[in-house]
Amino acid sequence: MITREMTIGEIIRKFPQTISVFKKFGLECNECQIAQYEAIEGGADVHKVDVEGLLEELNRVIEE
Repeated sequence: MITREMTIGEIIRKFPQTISVFKKFGLECNECQIAQYEAIEGGADVHKVDVEGLLEELNRVIEE
């Protein structure tokens, strides 16, 4: 399960299928160096993304 405390880089490494979800939400995280250190909650906040909606879709895609 993906949580708001996990870093974006960690999520992408463990679950590469999440890249499309990040892009859908306007987050080009796979190209960002900060992704290795930034928690998903912080990244969502900076980019004005609904973190709950993002987490829901991320977790849905890793369960498929």
